[in-house]
Amino acid sequence: MKTLTSCLQGAWVSGQGHAQTLCNPTTEEAIASASTHGLDFKKALSYGRDVGGKALRALSFAERGTMLKKLADAISAQREELLLLGMQNGGNTRSDAKFDVDGAIATLAYYAELCQSLGNARFLSDGDAVPLGRSPRLFGQHFLFPRKGIAIHINAYNFPAWGLAEKAATCLAAGMPFLCKPATSTALLAHRMFEVMLSSGALPDGAGQFVCGSVSDLLDHVESADVVAFTGSCETAALLRAHQQIIEKGVPLNVEADSLNIAVGGPDLERGTETYDLFLKNVVKEITQKTGQKCTAIRRIFVKRDKLSEVVEDLLERLSQHKVGAPDLPDVTIGPLATAQQKRDVETGIAKLAKEARIVLGGVGRLSLHQTDPEKGYFVMPTLLVAHDPSVLKEVHSLEVFGPVATVIPYENTEHLFAQAERGQGSLVASVFSDDRAFLSESVMGLSASHGRICLGSEKVAGPFIPPGTVMPQLTHGGPGRAGGGTELGGLRGMLFYMQRTAVSGFQPFLESFSATAKRAW
Repeated sequence: MKTLTSCLQGAWVSGQGHAQTLCNPTTEEAIASASTHGLDFKKALSYGRDVGGKALRALSFAERGTMLKKLADAISAQREELLLLGMQNGGNTRSDAKFDVDGAIATLAYYAELCQSLGNARFLSDGDAVPLGRSPRLFGQHFLFPRKGIAIHINAYNFPAWGLAEKAATCLAAGMPFLCKPATSTALLAHRMFEVMLSSGALPDGAGQFVCGSVSDLLDHVESADVVAFTGSCETAALLRAHQQIIEKGVPLNVEADSLNIAVGGPDLERGTETYDLFLKNVVKEITQKTGQKCTAIRRIFVKRDKLSEVVEDLLERLSQHKVGAPDLPDVTIGPLATAQQKRDVETGIAKLAKEARIVLGGVGRLSLHQTDPEKGYFVMPTLLVAHDPSVLKEVHSLEVFGPVATVIPYENTEHLFAQAERGQGSLVASVFSDDRAFLSESVMGLSASHGRICLGSEKVAGPFIPPGTVMPQLTHGGPGRAGGGTELGGLRGMLFYMQRTAVSGFQPFLESFSATAKRAW
């Protein structure tokens, strides 16, 4: 069994004492262990600030872009090995492993190009200089500078590669060092990926560090110049927000948490049309991909009441074509959940939803695996529920079951639709499928306040349409309310969390010359 070490202060070190065990979710075999007991996180954070931060701030954006390009190339060169680790420790099918690893590579490559386009500047100007008062000499302007702390990245178990890369890319692009702490249960892939990043020689000393195992007392040592970026559950996010050191030091905290994302079939949808097929295709993908273990997965499906029966019928037909089993089998499209606890949580969640909605596919304790031992592994079947009476729904709008589970809900009119959607208390993404431009416009206005991203599917974009569950580095990733209220990616916007906006006022000619050494952000 492999022992996963942590990389702190430029060296790989092992924790002592009790270790956490990583398993193969298909066979339940123990494959690795990790411990952080006895590790000196205070010194590690200081090392990142003093050594890594200084080195990164000395680099121009173009030089940071070259660094990110080397990281993307290094990971790409080891892609096959990383895919196998995702299948072994994450229970991913090959397609799902590619979604994770290729997403990591693409995000690093995107930020490499973005940084290179910013040229030789090392900081950004934010808007134009503006006059202050009546004097023609006194002006003020905003600038964005790299923070002089270290970024602590706490990632979720479902995307060990992409989660590491999307936070690291924006952080390094901004000129700030990071310490990555992935979820231990699926850390085998993240651990190897960080080894590859380090061995590329692209990272300056201290620019990146890696922790494998418990978070221990890590957050007790954060300082006011640091930031914390977290992806995970609402419950853990609440604990982080209440952490004494984060509160006392005023440490910025970015959260991406639970999300009851929605898909909406417009009232104009008709069987046999390209838009109707696009709707079905994307709903099924977001239920089944990564076994539903995606923060962007569709959990609630809204359709006009007179379309309910045919939509359910067609979803059942498509979902029934998917095979559940060992992810290395070529015919399998849905692998196991990542951990035993995750399986227990999903089964408990399905039982709660079933008190309000009717299960029409799947459910608890109904395994039908393809050429796979049903006595081993953390498997659940794709589960579809139908809520004929929206007025009784509570759990459906408040409980995210983090697996291949979704509920179909009828709506009467747009007002009824938007009211139900808002009961999710804030989500990452809404997808709306319609060719009615008036309905699409009304949906954008009605859903925007409670969703971080809205994807509009129609006949005009059916070919190039990108599934709503795919996080694009060009667009922000985050949502209000229970989704965490945070923002990641989005081009330059993803870098802002790692930069300090400072207003500078003074003699206009000086501001003009100083601003000339920056790159304009907007």
